[in-house]
Amino acid sequence: MKAVKLLPIIALIALFSFTSCAKDTIEEDVANSIEVPVAPIAKTIEIEIMELINDYRINEGLNPLHNHETVKAVAFTHTDYMIEANSVSHDNFFLRKQSLQANADAYVVTENVAYGFSSAEAVVNAWLASPSHKDNIDGDYTDFDVSAEQNSAGKWYFTNIFIKR
Repeated sequence: MKAVKLLPIIALIALFSFTSCAKDTIEEDVANSIEVPVAPIAKTIEIEIMELINDYRINEGLNPLHNHETVKAVAFTHTDYMIEANSVSHDNFFLRKQSLQANADAYVVTENVAYGFSSAEAVVNAWLASPSHKDNIDGDYTDFDVSAEQNSAGKWYFTNIFIKR
């Protein structure tokens, strides 16, 4: 199993093994102990997704978002996790949020996930058609990034994370 996939499990074990610490201290310790992997090089579909989202935001009178390597690395770990689990989810979001708070100075974090879309336009249009996903795209954020990975059958999984610093 890849070390990246073990990250949520290790963090949970660490979280439950500290019984004498205060809750805030435990959360800070876990967040600070999470190592952020190196972000993979952006794929064409990922660049297209970010461009489509920024074009949409600009047309709506919103600020364009900056891509962020740490956000991309954290998004990648979740996309990889979803492929391994063969399930689209927001599992362990609190760990991604804590990691970005500790490693990217984020104080607001949210995400969109998706599965099965075959193009950047299709996944962005699906997110824009969903009120909760659209709210994330329209949100007051400063940075974002996306991870798109294919499973062994060639189906795409997506994690798009937004932060405000």
